[in-house]
Amino acid sequence: MLVPWPFRGADRNFRYPTAVGKDRMKELTAIQKIRYSRNILVPEIGTAGQQKLLRGRVLVVGAGGLGSPALFYLACAGVGTIGIVDGDRVELSNLQRQILYTSEDLDDLKTHSAQDKLHRLNPDVCIEPYNEPFTAKNGRELVSGYDFVIEATDNFEAKFLVNDICIHAKVPFCHAGILGMFGQVMTIVPGQGACYRCVFGNIPEPDQVSSTDQVGALGVVPGALGSIQAAEAVKFLTGSGKLLLGRLLTYDALNSIFREIELPPPCCDVCRAAKLI
Repeated sequence: MLVPWPFRGADRNFRYPTAVGKDRMKELTAIQKIRYSRNILVPEIGTAGQQKLLRGRVLVVGAGGLGSPALFYLACAGVGTIGIVDGDRVELSNLQRQILYTSEDLDDLKTHSAQDKLHRLNPDVCIEPYNEPFTAKNGRELVSGYDFVIEATDNFEAKFLVNDICIHAKVPFCHAGILGMFGQVMTIVPGQGACYRCVFGNIPEPDQVSSTDQVGALGVVPGALGSIQAAEAVKFLTGSGKLLLGRLLTYDALNSIFREIELPPPCCDVCRAAKLI
């Protein structure tokens, strides 16, 4: 889980998406009205917003430090279908930050362990596990069936790949990255602002950047950033609030500082090829 090098900055105003799911929606059951009562009481969500969440489809790429809190909160919120892409098994060193798993899950497939826990947390939710890495070969097909993607991977190759495929497929997504006691998050809606590649250029050489394998990661940092990613997905699905479009939100846990940075307009070859510039 890495934080990229400084980006090319510029100012720009961006448009925000309208609410999704405008067609007639299924009524909530009596049990659902109780389960989601605290969501429904929020004026910006309400019954209509909860119905949209139940009809929503979110794909989480990476079920680790970022993906764990994101998955928990998406399931709690009642997002109807949640896809999980991860080909790894649970390791002991994961447990310091990957809150989906316990010591009993060691060596289990992350997708299967996550599916079991999330189903027990909320049986309303359909979990679609993909026990495989996100690749150039399967990525387009994976994202095409979802309304929103959460990029929760732990390496630059995967982050740029998720970006490029989502841009070409015109699927909105939320990026986050962490390193040590620092993190960042941004949301990309193709055609409505800079993408990850517009901001960070190309995949860096290994000797240009550090990794969590080298400098570590405080467990609560991906917890905070993954929770923000889940919030971005909820806002997108319900059409509420202001997404992190054209803005990079950084988190300095060491000094308890959040900072918002305006991003440049679309400027990369991927956006140009997708005819978004």
